[in-house]
Amino acid sequence: MHIKEWINTLGRKTKPVSLNPSPQTEDQKAATLSHSDRGSEAPTPVIAPEMKKKGLLDRIIGRKKRPLIKYDFVRHGPLVEALVPEWYEILEQYWIETGRSLIIIALNRKTNQKEYLLYEPVLSDFEYELLERIHEDLRDILILSTDELDMDKQNILLDKVYTLLDDYGLVLDDKTLFKLQYYLIRNYIGWSRIDPLMRDPNLEDISCDGTAIPLFLYHRKYRNIRTNISFETDVLNSLAITLAQRSGKHISTGSPMLDATLPDGSRLQLTLGTEVTTRGTSFTIRKFREDPFSPIELLDIGTFNADSLAYFWLAIENNKSLIFVGGTASGKTTSLNAVSMFIPPAAKVVSIEDTREITLYHENWIASVTRPALTEGGTAINMFDLLRAAMRQRPEFILVGEVRGEEAQTLFQAMNTGHTTFSTMHAGSVDAAIHRLESEPLNVPRNMIQALNIISVQALVFHGTERVRRVQEIVEIAGIDPSTGNLRVNNVFTYDPIHDHFMYTGRSQIYSEIAERRGWSRDQLETEIRVRREVLEAMQKQGIYDYISVASLFHLFNIDRQKIIENLPDLRKVFR
Repeated sequence: MHIKEWINTLGRKTKPVSLNPSPQTEDQKAATLSHSDRGSEAPTPVIAPEMKKKGLLDRIIGRKKRPLIKYDFVRHGPLVEALVPEWYEILEQYWIETGRSLIIIALNRKTNQKEYLLYEPVLSDFEYELLERIHEDLRDILILSTDELDMDKQNILLDKVYTLLDDYGLVLDDKTLFKLQYYLIRNYIGWSRIDPLMRDPNLEDISCDGTAIPLFLYHRKYRNIRTNISFETDVLNSLAITLAQRSGKHISTGSPMLDATLPDGSRLQLTLGTEVTTRGTSFTIRKFREDPFSPIELLDIGTFNADSLAYFWLAIENNKSLIFVGGTASGKTTSLNAVSMFIPPAAKVVSIEDTREITLYHENWIASVTRPALTEGGTAINMFDLLRAAMRQRPEFILVGEVRGEEAQTLFQAMNTGHTTFSTMHAGSVDAAIHRLESEPLNVPRNMIQALNIISVQALVFHGTERVRRVQEIVEIAGIDPSTGNLRVNNVFTYDPIHDHFMYTGRSQIYSEIAERRGWSRDQLETEIRVRREVLEAMQKQGIYDYISVASLFHLFNIDRQKIIENLPDLRKVFR
C-alpha cells in the first residue's frame, strides 16, 4: 500500500491531506529538499496496530510522551554521502552541521572553475512523502500553548512531530527519524535550502540572480564561487516572501523591491518576480557576523597595524571626528565598528543607519534605524530626521552608517558644534571624498569640512594571489590654505603594497593637538602611544579577539589603566 493511502487509513479525524497535490519534477523536489537525488529504497516501517484504536483516547486523556532522540554523530555516524563526480578535484571540505550538512569546495576540471557543493541527507521515496505529509499536518498543530512558551523551539517542533508519528502508528528507525528532524528544523526554524549557507561563517555574500540560475557566493578564501543550488520559480518566490517577512517587511508585485535587515543582522536586498529583474526573483544577502570584528582581529589579519590602531585609540579618546572611505566591500563599516570600541565606557553614543549593522558593547548607546512610510500618505523617517533628533539627545559620539544625501550637512554641522562623529562614505581617495562632499547631493561647504579630523582610505587589494582588505592611507585634515582656499591634508600612515606593511610618516597634527591640550611633553605623548601599542600587541599575542572581551579591556583601561599595565603578561587575569 502506498504511504499516502496507508496513513489516511489510520482513522484520524483530520481531513486527509494530499502529499503531492500535483506532480513534481525532480528539480522541484530538489529545490524543496537538497541538491542530492533521493534514494529509491524505502525502509520498512514498524506498524503498531493497537495505536490505531487508541488514537482518539490518547488525545482525550493524554499519552505518555516518547523521549526525544537527538542525533549524535559519534554514535549514529554521518547521514550524508557525498558523491562527487569524477571530473571534480576536491580542494577542501567541512561540516556546517556535523554529519548532516557537508560543504565541499572542488575544482571542476571541465570548466577549470572552483565550485561550492552542498550535500545534505538523501531521502528515499517513503521518507520524502512522509516528510511532505508531516510538513502539511504540522501547520494545523503548531500552535503554542502557554506552557510551551519557555521551551526551546526545536524541542517544541520535535515534540509535535513525535505526536504525529504516534497518530500515524509509525515507529521509524533512527536514521530515518534523524533525516526528518534535519529537514523539519531546517525548513521551519532555519532558512530552508539556504540555511547551511546562512550558517557558514566563511561566506560574506549570498547572491541569487534569478530562476533556475545557480547561486553565487563570496567566500572569504575562494572569493566569487558558484554553487550547485538553484530554485524553481514558485520555490524562489516563496523563499523571497519568507525572507521579507522575517525581516519585518512586506514585498509584493505592487512594491517589488526591498532593502531590509534579517534577524541575524545580515543586509538583504530583494526583488520579487519579473517586475524589475527580468530573469526572475533575485536577492543578495550581505552576511555580517553575529559578533563584530574587534580591533585585535583587524590587527591579526593585517587591515591595520598596532601603530595605526593606537593612533585611532588616542584620537577617539580625545574626541576627533573621522570618516572611513573606500569602495564596495572594502571593510569601511567593519573598521568603523571596530574602532568604535575605543569610545570611553560612560560616553553617550547615538548610531544612525538605514539597515542595522553597527554592534557596540556599550550601555549608554541609542541605536536608531530609518523607517519607510507604513501606510499611504504616512510619514517616512529618514537619516536626516534621525540625525536632527540625535542632536537634541546631547550625544558625545554620533555614528552614521553611511552619508549619501542631505544628512551630510547636518552631520558636519554636528562636527562644527562640538559633537564627535564617525561615518563611512563611498570614495576611492581623499580627493574623491572631498569632491563628493562638496558636490550634489551632499553640498557640504568647504569651511565646514575642515571640522573633520581624519579620513581613512580602505580598499580590497591583491596581496600575491589573495585579495585582502587594507588601509591605503590615514590622512588628517589640517585646515584651509588661506592663500589658495584649498584644504590642506597631512598623510600620517601610508601602505606599502610590496612589503604589505604600514609606515608612519613621523608627523601628526592630531598628536600635536592632543599633547598641547593635555599638557603632555613629547616624552609623555610617546609613552601614551607606546603603552596603547603594547596593550594591543599583548591582546593579539594572548589570543584575546572576541569583541566583548576586547571592549571590556578597553573600558577598564579607561577606568583603571594601571590594572591593565600590571597584567600585560596575562591580561585574562583581569576577568577572573
